[in-house]
Amino acid sequence: MPKAAAKPPKLARPVVLVGMMGAGKTAVGTQLARLLRVAFLDSDAEIERAANRSIGEIFARDGEAFFRARESEVLARLLAGPPAILSTGGGAFMSEHNRSLIAAQGVSVWLKADIELLWQRVRAKTTRPLLRTADPLGTLTALLAARAPIYGLAQVVVEAEAGLSVDRMARKVQTALQATPGVFTGQGG
Repeated sequence: MPKAAAKPPKLARPVVLVGMMGAGKTAVGTQLARLLRVAFLDSDAEIERAANRSIGEIFARDGEAFFRARESEVLARLLAGPPAILSTGGGAFMSEHNRSLIAAQGVSVWLKADIELLWQRVRAKTTRPLLRTADPLGTLTALLAARAPIYGLAQVVVEAEAGLSVDRMARKVQTALQATPGVFTGQGG
């Protein structure tokens, strides 16, 4: 008789993936949700669904401030739901309000990637409104420099590596979460 797969630990609170565009929040988050048998939620997708427009269209029509306000509303709604894996847009964690919401109701995980890896992943994408500049690499570099100190406030930091599969990165995040008190039921904290 085949041995049953080990049941994954049960999440006690939402896990919120933060980091730069191209860090792998969606791909790693989707796989992590599979491993933990919980829902995967993407705050940008939820904003697009509610607005019936793409993030780029929202930025172009209503501006970044309008988008950030909707982002905070969606984040609060998703954090109030059952424990899940939540991917956020690259700028969501820059808001002190959002960081406080996440700290109170979830656990933040920075998927930390260097500029070379980020650029390799985003340079061919046309869906990144903040990179629609004359020098997208320079823009990405400046964004990373400005955001890294804030991302460093995340409760858990997991270093991305070039060549690491999505599954191996998701398992690396799971291991880091298991070492963090209060993330899983029966863990304390």
